[in-house]
Amino acid sequence: MKLIQRRSLIAGLAFATLAVLGLAPAQAQDAKRARLGHSFADSHPRAIAMKQFAADVGKATDGKVVVDVYSSATLGSEDKMLIAVQSGTQDLYMGALSPIAARKKALQIFDFPFLFASDAEAAHVLDGPIGRQMLDGIADMKMRGLVWAGGAFRNMSNSKRPLATMADMKGLRVRVMQSPMALASFNAMGMNAVPMAFSEVYPALEIKALDGYEHPVVDMYANKMYEVQKYLTITNHVYTPVALIASDKWWASLSAAQQQAVQQAAEKARTVQRSEELRQAGEVVAELKSHGMQVGEMPAAELEKIRAAVQPVIDKNQATVGTEFAQSFYAALASYRNTKR
Repeated sequence: MKLIQRRSLIAGLAFATLAVLGLAPAQAQDAKRARLGHSFADSHPRAIAMKQFAADVGKATDGKVVVDVYSSATLGSEDKMLIAVQSGTQDLYMGALSPIAARKKALQIFDFPFLFASDAEAAHVLDGPIGRQMLDGIADMKMRGLVWAGGAFRNMSNSKRPLATMADMKGLRVRVMQSPMALASFNAMGMNAVPMAFSEVYPALEIKALDGYEHPVVDMYANKMYEVQKYLTITNHVYTPVALIASDKWWASLSAAQQQAVQQAAEKARTVQRSEELRQAGEVVAELKSHGMQVGEMPAAELEKIRAAVQPVIDKNQATVGTEFAQSFYAALASYRNTKR
């Protein structure tokens, strides 16, 4: 009798544990687990949004699809995670697509300096037909683009000096994204551009192998760059979007209803992510100052000089990204701007 009671107690505890997790026993056995990797610290807006995405997927599928989120490049650098998604050994990725821009040249348009003037117009283009076309363009790499999940404007930081003129940039050894367009653009500004995976940047700044880098202010704060960088200059020179990507292998394992639930959760996470990015961006500059960074803004006249210096690079690379595609992209921008006049 006691043995029967003990077995009943164990069974009851097991069922209760599953209930707390929101899974019935059959659901726990049948759950499809997915690994989602990104390179952002847990406090970052993108990490917050991905936790929400995982929770929404679990809720919408009654626990039959479980997304485990790995932050802070736990699964590797962004380029390594993208390779893993292509091979099907990682199920989901959220981050920049710059590591594959050499193969998907249309993506290099995001490295065009001063492409977007505001977060709102970036969101309009990314959520429209052009943005969808770019996500669909990676299908032949065995990946499915779910959404452009967010993005932010990039600014300059360095450990050498304040940047108040374009001339102040000359000779600085700075990290740029692994994109030919980014490399050419920063060299045109007079800097020594170094393409490097983001996971390697902090150590390189720490040992002075690099003088600086460019990144959104939220990322600078989340990654404690104030520990190795003294000067921040607000330039808003490039808007870098990030995307939420699924491997074809994992996507094909889902039912049609599960695919719809994942897509809807991705779209909801996009809204959360963008809102949180803007909220935090409005707060972290003061935090960076409190940690000892000197913050300045590049004067408008100097920004015009920078635009003039990089324009030949933009003109040359329009053919690289595809002249027809570039024209369509700029037409979408112009359409949005006309509605705001």
